[in-house]
Amino acid sequence: MIPRLLIVAGLGLAGLGLIWPLFGHMPGDFAFGRGAVRVFLPLGSCLLVSLYLSLVLSFALWFRSR
Repeated sequence: MIPRLLIVAGLGLAGLGLIWPLFGHMPGDFAFGRGAVRVFLPLGSCLLVSLYLSLVLSFALWFRSR
């Protein structure tokens, strides 16, 4: 049980490492600024993280139930 969990966690971290450079540069990320005030809304990055975590957790639960 533990080795399977470690494999899934390792694959999840490897996948996160592959998509990490994309954060902050997605098409849905908005940045507004005027003077000394800057606002950054990472909507595209949040959507990508949500999709990725949903896939990893559903795969882990499927793998665990086998």
